Amino acid sequence: MSEKKRILTGDRTTGKLHLGHYVGSLQNRVRLQDEYESFILLADIQALTTHLEHTELLEHSIYEVAMDNLSVGLDPNKITLVQQSRIPSIGELTVFYSMLVSVNSLRHNPTIKTEAANYGYNDMTYGFLGYPVSQSADITFCKANLVPVGEDQKPHMEMTRKIVRRFNELYGETLVEPEIVLPANKNCFRLPGLDGKAKMSKSLGNCIYLSEEPEDIKKKVMSMYTDPNHIRVEDPGQIEGNTVFTYLDAFCKPEYFEEFLPDYKSLDELKEHYSRGGLGDVKV
Repeated sequence: MSEKKRILTGDRTTGKLHLGHYVGSLQNRVRLQDEYESFILLADIQALTTHLEHTELLEHSIYEVAMDNLSVGLDPNKITLVQQSRIPSIGELTVFYSMLVSVNSLRHNPTIKTEAANYGYNDMTYGFLGYPVSQSADITFCKANLVPVGEDQKPHMEMTRKIVRRFNELYGETLVEPEIVLPANKNCFRLPGLDGKAKMSKSLGNCIYLSEEPEDIKKKVMSMYTDPNHIRVEDPGQIEGNTVFTYLDAFCKPEYFEEFLPDYKSLDELKEHYSRGGLGDVKV
C-alpha cells in the first residue's frame, strides 16, 4: 500500500483565527485530512516578525490557534500539530535557503509589500522581509506535496517552488516541489474585511473571529460595508463590491432560504431584487 501524500499548512500564532482563515485554508484542511497526511504548523517564530515586543501574547496564542483548528473539525487523531520553534531543522533550512534568494525578489513580493503597508513599516526588519524563506523551510522540512492556502500566499508558494528547484539543481533531487491548493469557491480566495476595503485581517481590526459570541457577531454583521449609494430602501443597489453579498456568495446555501428568508428561492433572486430597488440593507 502506497504512502499517503503530505499536506503542510498553518497559521502565525498572533491571536485567534477568523473567517478569512476559515474560507482561505481551514475548510480545505478539514476536507483533505482523510486523504492526506496533514501537518498543521503553529508558526510562533514567524509571529515575532510583527509581535517581537509582545512575546507575552504568543504562548496563549499558540493555544488559541490550535483550538481554532480543532474547532472547525480537524481531528487530532488524523493530523499532526507542529509548533514551529520546536523543530530545529526549520531554522537550519531557513539559513540555507536564504543563500538562494535575492533581496530584490523579496522586496518585490506583492504580499510582503501589502503587509508592510498594513503594519506601517517604512523600513522592514530582516526577519519580516525574509519570512517567505522561513515559510519555504516550513513546507519542505516534512516534504509536503500540497499546501492549502489563500490566494494572497501565491507569491510565497512560487518562491518556495523556485527554492526547491534551485536546491535540487545544485545538490540533487532532495526536496519535494509542492503544489498550492486554493479554495474551491472563488469567492473565498480573499474574503474582504467588514469594512470592504481590504482582506480580513487582525491588524486592520475588520474580522469576525471563529470563537466570537453570537451577539458580537450580529453587531459586526450589522455594521458591514454595503453600497454607500443605497441610501433609501427603494434605491437600486450595487452588488459588485458590496461586502454583504461577497459573504453571501462565500457562505450561502440554497436550503438556507426556506429557513431564514422564505420570500426568496435563491441568492440570485435576492440579488435581482436588491439591484432593482425595494430591498433594504438590514434585511439582506
